[in-house]
Amino acid sequence: MDLTELETALGYHFHQHQLLRLALTHPSCGPENNQRLEFLGDAVLQLAMSDIVFAAHPDQEEGGMTFLRARMVREETLCSVARKLGLGKYIRMDHGCEMSGGRQRPSLLADAMEAVLAAVYLDGGFGAAAQVVRTHWPREQEVPLPVTDNKTALQEMLQARGLPSPEYRTIAEEGPAHQRMFTVAVYTQEKEAGRGRGNSKKRAEQAAAGEALKLLRETEVQA
Repeated sequence: MDLTELETALGYHFHQHQLLRLALTHPSCGPENNQRLEFLGDAVLQLAMSDIVFAAHPDQEEGGMTFLRARMVREETLCSVARKLGLGKYIRMDHGCEMSGGRQRPSLLADAMEAVLAAVYLDGGFGAAAQVVRTHWPREQEVPLPVTDNKTALQEMLQARGLPSPEYRTIAEEGPAHQRMFTVAVYTQEKEAGRGRGNSKKRAEQAAAGEALKLLRETEVQA
């Protein structure tokens, strides 16, 4: 597949085109897929957006910056950027995944967008990846507030108690590649605080955070 058009849309031309091809390869195609790049891309995006938020809000406190960053890197925002770039038509996936609407699935598009950011980072360095974020991400006022963001709420509750940030661990992955279900547990101070399931890791993390919030609030009421 010719990816020149996508490179032009991104505003970045690869030296190692195999990185971009790998970033666009869904797990349904086999073991050589974009999951490792997705992991790296999540961290690249977090750092790039942290830098943007930090520079744009010199008087903002940590909690406010954390909440804003969470809005800018959540699945819905990633998906909107991926759709603007037309990323769906370039993703390699098996027939079953495509027939079940994979090219328009928000979680799949968001994961591929993170993987593409990681590919840019590996090919051209952090500056190149950060420039892609600055160029293509919507302005903060264009990103709607989430109806519920359990992960941010949990982070802020723990910060208010003087506790360290929560840690999310994937406990199980089930089902075929195009219909995966994930189980994630959230830990605070090395103790499991909640567990959740979802058809993407991000949704499972949100569900786990929601369970942890519920239990923590119940503890507050009883105290």
